[in-house]
Amino acid sequence: MKYRVLGKDLRVSAVGLGCMGFSHAYGRPTAKEDAVKALRAAADMGYTFFDTAECYGPYENEELLKAAFGGNKEIAIATKFGVTLRPGSPSPIPDSRPDIIRKSVEGSLKRLGVERIDLYYQHRIDPDVEPETVAGVMSELMAEGKIARWGISETDADYLRRAHAVCPVTAIQNRYSMMYRDYEELFPLLEELGVGFVAFSPLANGLLSDRYDRDSEFENGVDYRADMPQFKAGAYDENVGLLSLLRTLAAEKNATPAQISLAWMLCKKPYIVPIPGTRRPERMRENAAAADIPLTEDEVESIDRELARVGMSAVFGGHASKKR
Repeated sequence: MKYRVLGKDLRVSAVGLGCMGFSHAYGRPTAKEDAVKALRAAADMGYTFFDTAECYGPYENEELLKAAFGGNKEIAIATKFGVTLRPGSPSPIPDSRPDIIRKSVEGSLKRLGVERIDLYYQHRIDPDVEPETVAGVMSELMAEGKIARWGISETDADYLRRAHAVCPVTAIQNRYSMMYRDYEELFPLLEELGVGFVAFSPLANGLLSDRYDRDSEFENGVDYRADMPQFKAGAYDENVGLLSLLRTLAAEKNATPAQISLAWMLCKKPYIVPIPGTRRPERMRENAAAADIPLTEDEVESIDRELARVGMSAVFGGHASKKR
């Protein structure tokens, strides 16, 4: 496994593991014993960066990481505050009031079994709380030794700049894949501020692994892919050109489509760390190996031109936040 540095000093595996699917959103939860075994297998492969959130489960996902690692200081854990979910609904409700943040951090520390959280993200921007207020609380939590660093998920440039001016941000965590490239516009600002980019949904919720077809089905109510536009009827045919491009590139590099998708962003910027989610050790091994696939600057630019040309379906881009 290769390694990268987020912000000033957070050294992590070049590919991290998104842990949400063990207990939330991608089918029925994994049995605890099996999840712990898979998480430990990932660490044995060299993964040192594991992503969770208090709302995954809710709460159970953080507890899985405690059971797997028990405060292992070689493991960097990122978790999140500031979002609640209604039962049976995937629509997040942002809440970043200072008292709620403080309640959340205490809960996460206990569930993770750690004295300090390595990277603490604001899960979604709360339109009712100013970024300066949130950043101020983060500065206090750092001074108290409860968090080492903080970040923002699904941020825009203005919010990031304002928050960073109060308390430096280590990383943002935004959606990014070959099918969703909107946040490339943030690259210059990230470089200016020295902020890392943790890419979630780097395989477009699995579509770019090329392991699904027009007949793939997902269980309503427990697997959010059942409602994602890239998996809807007709979407597969819209993405034939994109998947064909991936297969061609994969054949040229003796790789898989998933590895090409990850290698493309890894070779784009040295501060990008994708966190594909999977529960299967064989997929973890496959994803980790993407960091070993070299793509030249010319090859990355060529892929970018092809992505701009090839047709593709709509892709899941996050749920609209609802006010409290």
